Amino acid sequence: MLGISLRRPKVIAAALAAVTLATVLGSGTPSVFADGGVQPTPDGGHGDRPTIVLVHGAWADGSSWNGEIRRLQARGFDVQVAPQPSRGPSIDSGYLRDFLSTIEGPIVLAAHSYGGFVASDAATGNSNVKALVFVDAFAPDKGETVEELTAGSGSILEPALTDPTSVFRLVPFPGAPEGAVDAYVLRKVFINGFANGLPRRQAEVLAVTQTALATNALAEPATEPAWKTIPAWAVIGTEDRVIPPARQEEMMERAGADITRIDAGHLGLISHPDQVTRVILEAARTTT
Repeated sequence: MLGISLRRPKVIAAALAAVTLATVLGSGTPSVFADGGVQPTPDGGHGDRPTIVLVHGAWADGSSWNGEIRRLQARGFDVQVAPQPSRGPSIDSGYLRDFLSTIEGPIVLAAHSYGGFVASDAATGNSNVKALVFVDAFAPDKGETVEELTAGSGSILEPALTDPTSVFRLVPFPGAPEGAVDAYVLRKVFINGFANGLPRRQAEVLAVTQTALATNALAEPATEPAWKTIPAWAVIGTEDRVIPPARQEEMMERAGADITRIDAGHLGLISHPDQVTRVILEAARTTT
């Protein structure tokens, strides 16, 4: 007991000295943007960090962003996956617009594939959205449709413009707009066109767990695009067979996006989450 009572003041003194030294030298807390070199604020914090909102594409769900979610949460970001019912741009953008209206502070809005069409519509007029990130995505101008942006692009979806059953399994759904049905990508088309670059077993699982897209979504026109007023970033998979790289380049250059190209297919957000996360972090840095 005597030895313990004699040493304890030394332990306490050493701890106090360490605290004092840390106070003098400043916090060593690493930045949430450590990958990109953004430094902590003088008080050791990181300012008003944005909420990262992720929008999935058609024939998918929010789990397609799992790799990015884990990485962003590990850096302390609030990450939210937005609703995307795949009923058509007017309904889907309305859902997203209302969802975004409940978030306080700056927002980085990242979207994949058809989700880019939805996000560009929904973010217009929302002053909290500070950055857009398009990941193998559509970025339409006002009045453009998915059909128009697909035509002549060489997309694996292009044959559906003349023969929908060559690409889709068509299924009726309750309350559908006149002439609309749910479309599911045929298994072979999905595996070879959407999931190229992924392991075969993973591609097969994604093919049978896909969600539907209402066919009216392909013909509904875009409204005023958010990329005309909000800075944009883009990730383009050079092996994308759904939205071929040349078509993406046209849209992203028109949007003035900062473009990153990766050696991936349409599902680069699944196969290359590190690279996609880095682009999202780059966009997030502009909000601090």
